[in-house]
Amino acid sequence: MTEKRAKKKVVWGITGSGDRIRETAEVMKEMRRKYEDDVEIRVYISKAGDQVVKYYKLFPELEEEFDKIWVEANANAPFLAGQVQMGRFEFMLIAPATSNSVAKISLRIADTMLTNAAIMSQKVLLPLYIMPSDFKEGEVTTKLPDGRDLKLLIRREDVEHVTKLAAMEGVNMLERPQDIPKVFEEHFG
Repeated sequence: MTEKRAKKKVVWGITGSGDRIRETAEVMKEMRRKYEDDVEIRVYISKAGDQVVKYYKLFPELEEEFDKIWVEANANAPFLAGQVQMGRFEFMLIAPATSNSVAKISLRIADTMLTNAAIMSQKVLLPLYIMPSDFKEGEVTTKLPDGRDLKLLIRREDVEHVTKLAAMEGVNMLERPQDIPKVFEEHFG
């Protein structure tokens, strides 16, 4: 009789950023397929993320592709921070992350499910990877749900929170969705 190995678990947190959400979802689907024998990707969506995922019409796709999806009810429901604290995950990835979530984590404000879990991940030294929507100052172009381009001006104040968070122990910043496969390779080969 063959013993079934327990899969390692990863948190993928989705906040209310639409910037590169489609590209991120595509990369995460690739990661799920590539590592499906060894890794379970659990998807946790903030309240704002739930609106954005639905606005971009990605929810059915995520439900079809990922076994476990939770949507935030409040900062402790589902109790992701408790699972992080108990060591149930190999790492936590928040991608894309709004400037609001990045600022809250950098300022230690744990008032949402994902900011609460991210701060807990730092306390228990669980590797935390964040792909901020506002990575560097200047003009960026993102896609709206209808495919049109939207130009945004990323401000110094938002980037200061990214810089502060990047300097914290155990936090790794990712600039783009194409950086995510390297994270999985580092952890799972």
